[in-house]
Amino acid sequence: MCLVLWLSIPVVLPVWAQDHAQEPPWRAVVDADGRQRVQMVGGSYFFKPSHIIVKANLPVVLSVRLEPGIIPHTLVIKAPEAGVVIDELLSTEAKTFVFTFSATGTYPFYCRNKLLFFKSHRAKGMEGVFEVVE
Repeated sequence: MCLVLWLSIPVVLPVWAQDHAQEPPWRAVVDADGRQRVQMVGGSYFFKPSHIIVKANLPVVLSVRLEPGIIPHTLVIKAPEAGVVIDELLSTEAKTFVFTFSATGTYPFYCRNKLLFFKSHRAKGMEGVFEVVE
């Protein structure tokens, strides 16, 4: 029985990730303190929301937590040209990141983890984009 469940994971999880990828973009609202607050959840090969629209040159306060599970995940944002570089292990307790995109554009975020002999978590759909606008 356990073997059947384990073998079905590679089939079920990519479908779960694809369902999350179909969600509409989420637009951050600027608070009275001039910060854009975003809450994100990660899990079985997904980030939600996966398309986030923020304004350039205004601080983003990103709070990220994982759904309970046994598979570790990370958050990577590599946008040095816009002043943002993050590479952190995530947990079920929310982690907060404060950063400011200094340039408009589209900047990917993803999980860098990969299990031996399997596709990377990013290739399985655990990725998204920050769309940075004026």
